[in-house]
Amino acid sequence: MNDPAAACSPDPLASTVATIRARLASEGAALRSAYEAHPSTRHLLAGRAAMVDRSLTELWRACRMPAEAALVAVGGYGRGELFPHSDVDLTILLPAPADEALKEGLAELVGALWDIGLEVGHSVRTLDECLEASARDITIQTNLLEARLLQGNADLFGEFVRRYHEALDVRAFFKAKRLEQEQRYARHQDTPYALEPDCKESPGGLRDLQMLGWIARAAGLGRNWRDLARKRLITGSEARELRSIERFLQHVRIRLHYLSERGEDRLLFDYQESLARALGVTATANKRASEVLMQRYYLTAKKLTQINTILLQNYGTVIFPERTGPAIVLNERFQIVRELLDVREDTTFEDHPSALLECFLILQQRSELKGMTARTLRTLWLNRKRINAAFRSNPANRALFLQLLQQKRGIVHEFRRMNQYGILSNYLPAWRRIVCQMQHDLFHVYTVDQHILMVLRNVRRFTMGIHAHEYPLMTRLILGFERHWLLYVAALFHDIAKGRGGDHSKLGMAEARHFCEQHALAPEDADLVTWLVEHHLTMSHVAQKQDIADPEVIRRFAELVGDERRLTALYLLTHADIRGTSPKVWNGWRGKLLEDLYFSTQRLLRGATPQQALGLDDRQEDARRLLRFYGLRPGIEDALWAQLDAVYFMRNSADEIAWHTRTLYHRTETAEPVVKARVAEADQGLQVMVYTRDQPDLFVRLTGFFGRMGFSILDARIHTTRHGYALDSFMLQSAADQAHYRDLVTLIEHELAGRLERGGAPDRPQTGRLSRQVRHFPVTPQVSIRPDEAGRHYLLSLTAADRPGLLFAIAEVLASHGIQLHTAKIMTLGERVEDTFLLTGRGLSNDAHVVRVERELLDRLQV
Repeated sequence: MNDPAAACSPDPLASTVATIRARLASEGAALRSAYEAHPSTRHLLAGRAAMVDRSLTELWRACRMPAEAALVAVGGYGRGELFPHSDVDLTILLPAPADEALKEGLAELVGALWDIGLEVGHSVRTLDECLEASARDITIQTNLLEARLLQGNADLFGEFVRRYHEALDVRAFFKAKRLEQEQRYARHQDTPYALEPDCKESPGGLRDLQMLGWIARAAGLGRNWRDLARKRLITGSEARELRSIERFLQHVRIRLHYLSERGEDRLLFDYQESLARALGVTATANKRASEVLMQRYYLTAKKLTQINTILLQNYGTVIFPERTGPAIVLNERFQIVRELLDVREDTTFEDHPSALLECFLILQQRSELKGMTARTLRTLWLNRKRINAAFRSNPANRALFLQLLQQKRGIVHEFRRMNQYGILSNYLPAWRRIVCQMQHDLFHVYTVDQHILMVLRNVRRFTMGIHAHEYPLMTRLILGFERHWLLYVAALFHDIAKGRGGDHSKLGMAEARHFCEQHALAPEDADLVTWLVEHHLTMSHVAQKQDIADPEVIRRFAELVGDERRLTALYLLTHADIRGTSPKVWNGWRGKLLEDLYFSTQRLLRGATPQQALGLDDRQEDARRLLRFYGLRPGIEDALWAQLDAVYFMRNSADEIAWHTRTLYHRTETAEPVVKARVAEADQGLQVMVYTRDQPDLFVRLTGFFGRMGFSILDARIHTTRHGYALDSFMLQSAADQAHYRDLVTLIEHELAGRLERGGAPDRPQTGRLSRQVRHFPVTPQVSIRPDEAGRHYLLSLTAADRPGLLFAIAEVLASHGIQLHTAKIMTLGERVEDTFLLTGRGLSNDAHVVRVERELLDRLQV
């Protein structure tokens, strides 16, 4: 091993590398053509592994590597499977540390591996180093489990295999892989139902199958699904299902690699339609081909997670046999085995169909239970169709279902399990239509059924003390709400009619009414649930798209709500619904809008006048108290406040009024622009106040400046004082995921004040590429300009795909027509904007002029 001649001979090697590189390209293309003509995952994956085997063997020999060393394939390549753009994982095994000559030769070998066009992951270790690394790192231990000798010292490799298996602690390996799966699931939000799932790493992906295989191999339980069936760890049917699932996921990953021309494992929107075509999936009357494909993917992932749960339990029984103690009988149908709920007979659900619901109730009521045994889960799935019309019409079963919603614990967990094993879709026929149904919009990141369960989770969290610090107001309200389980019913039905066409709120209301009547809910409870389903979008719409500082808006909303119980219920459901769409949609500003609408309406319902409901007097008094707290003498605010009308006080909180006043009380007639910024609550953005003599195109200038700085405008309040000053305030968010807002305060204040003072043409905002979501879910722009009910202002409502500079473009059009902007409600839902502006302008009373403005806006909104 110390002979320098062992190193690669460079001149012949270059020729060999070129030959191998050309052959790999040629053979790879032939394998692809054969696969596309007759798709066989086994032939492609094994063929690619064999192709690389031949090339590496030739290269190893060309480099004249020493006979004492061994070239070993590990990981998926060791298993004999190689996807089109997967890494080739290798270990070079040595009997002793390499000397300098061998190190030089190894370096040339590794360089040659890259030169032939392979993506290589390699390690060079002695036998002892391999075993030490394996004992220290579960990932290395797993890679080495499937080691396969390619070339070199067979005795050394045999010694490695023997010592590796001697050192392998199967129990520790099992525990480590279980923990690894939990961590991997957590990285993917514990759901396979994301709109762009990872077919390898997401729950229900290929990694789940690989993990099951690794544990079986480590424990000596088998090398394929048939082996596991022979050992009765799974049924023959489940073995066939696993092979079918494996083939489907392999096809998906292979096609993704070919479409993306790289090792891309995510089903990105960019590829979903092309992937559907490649897999032979066609559109239906109501669904695009990509939607059909994704629904099939989700159902496949769902089935895999079911079998994964069953098989891991059975592995545990074999690996830890001493944990099996005597069964504890609960009743004639169920018992407890190893802290798991178990059916006493395989025919329990056949003999006692009501037990299909009872088992979930027991799990809710017995906190010591950690789940269900494998045989219970299996028989539950096999008997799910026993929930038929007769089952659903049985009063005892209806009472059981309501009990599930009324328990103190386990509601979300068990409803998720019911969805997973087909119980929910059989008990609620309308649920079947939304299982694994994609939502083709730009703000929901889950399928419809998963979104509903996320909303249920959010409502449930409001009731739990452990989450009170996150939702203090929600917790206080729901704990005082009698029969709050009715909100769970509303959550289950609020989106149950999605995807049918028509108004899903109206259709869902009919479904909710039918459920309430079937389950004999009291008339007032049934009315509340159906009303909530019908109006579950209303509060969000009013808070985010209407002027909630307008007493008339509050009056109309209060009239719709009718009483405080409905108001509180709608507030709780709306809050939970918005939080359940996507982690990116909710923010503190949106929460503040809902909270302000809630309290204004509550005051009105309690007998206040519309003006009092807005809390104008209270707000001013609270602002005065804050000014005193900051050491400002009484009356210091009078000069500034005398220039502000009631609308200003209605549209700003006491804290904002006090902030503005502290900044401006001593310079109400300043000649220089005043710009102040501060970090918003919970570090969720910046609040910026601008005070300057009013000027043409001011809003255009401000939006251009903020756009150039890379900020999105969440809220804009435009106010002109009685003496001709603009007092405008903005809520901004940075496009950067990890913005340090405190570092930006001084920059904004200095740069914007200077820009306003210098004048000149407005800044042009940054331009940027459209997001992938917008490219694949295009939003047809919509624009509407209508007078408000009082006839004093006009409301501009628009919907468009979000993009850099959008608000600037809108402001330019309005300014070019001499239209004044008073308030901007900016609602961004993922990549979709739904904005509302309060306008005045002489030309707005002319229909032809309004049509011209609308057309210009539509032209500017086109992507």
